[in-house]
Amino acid sequence: MADRSVDHLLIGGFAAGHCAKKLREEGAEGSILLVAREADAPYERPPLSKEYLRGDAAREDALVVPAGWWEENDVELLTRTSAMKLDLEARSVKLSTKEEVGFDKLLIATGANVRRLRVDGSDLEGIHYLRAFGNADAIREDIAGCERIVLIGGSYIGAEVAASLTELGKRCTILMQEETVLERSFGPEVGRFFRGVLEDHGVVVRGGDELGSFEGEDGRVASVISGSGERIECDCVVIGAGVMPDVMLAKAAGLEIGESGGVLASKSLESSAPGVFVAGDMAEFDSVVHGRSLRKEHWDVARGHGETAALAMLGRDSAHDDVPYFFSDLADWVSLEYVGDGSGDGVIRGSLEDGEFSVFYLDDGGRLSAALSVGRSDDLEHARRMIRAGATPSREALADPSADLAEL
Repeated sequence: MADRSVDHLLIGGFAAGHCAKKLREEGAEGSILLVAREADAPYERPPLSKEYLRGDAAREDALVVPAGWWEENDVELLTRTSAMKLDLEARSVKLSTKEEVGFDKLLIATGANVRRLRVDGSDLEGIHYLRAFGNADAIREDIAGCERIVLIGGSYIGAEVAASLTELGKRCTILMQEETVLERSFGPEVGRFFRGVLEDHGVVVRGGDELGSFEGEDGRVASVISGSGERIECDCVVIGAGVMPDVMLAKAAGLEIGESGGVLASKSLESSAPGVFVAGDMAEFDSVVHGRSLRKEHWDVARGHGETAALAMLGRDSAHDDVPYFFSDLADWVSLEYVGDGSGDGVIRGSLEDGEFSVFYLDDGGRLSAALSVGRSDDLEHARRMIRAGATPSREALADPSADLAEL
């Protein structure tokens, strides 16, 4: 027997916060309870590796809603609280507080957990991961007495943190398996452009190698040993090895899991259990734009998912058809924007040498699946339209700066 019941039970952070906000904006009058395992109210994660890490922004700048919004909108917020067990038959969730809460509609947005690397020396002090405010605080405090920092991984976290810490006067080295940074997302040619930006600002990039082990002195990391045997001396390490969807709660309850490891969801983000919705990194959703897929580390996807789930909870069964959007800043050296979801061989429009270009990614059938822009934001609006329409534009026209994208 549940201790109490609510109309809308939301489990998670960022996506759940946007769901709560949308519910109230759309006139939901029932009770709303949001359960978040972190100490902070729902917030955006992109600043963690950028302005918040550098000390240029405060915690409150990243919040989904102002601190007073929860009370003003009669939404109950329980932080430092985890959902321990979901009983689909009883339609209730047992919390870490020992309270059991019944629900009419449920959102599970438990996100993802960082992928931890288990190698010799991985338990030494001075080795960090970045996922939450607390991680950023720990890194910022630890590097105060550090000069040499090694970043493991050449994706967003590695590149962004290297740029931020270089701006703080640290000597940064990136060690990664791929040949160049951001290669897995944007292909080698574009990756070399971003590598050049980092190297021009003093970041050392060691590609085509991997982490072998850590060695320490007096319990603290002192060097990184690469897979090829190279020793890189350091005072601190930050690892960005990707994330894994957190489906433990959903899987234990019997919700259907997809081939990519996420919780299967319909176009309206309803799971295999009626009235139970999923959102964010752990949702394997049936997108009208991209087909069934698991979208990890897309901040904009999680926001849109929360809003779509809110509408579905209110009986407004609209498919989630947003074209995903992402951005990344390497300090104030260069910024990129990205829409869709695709990578590999792309069509370049503009000039990599001049640092002003767009890249249009076409799938095997010639359909535009994604676009990246550096200094050409207007191109993304055309790309978004073409992606949603399933367009198969001419490669020659995409590459021609004089061609009108509006006509493709």
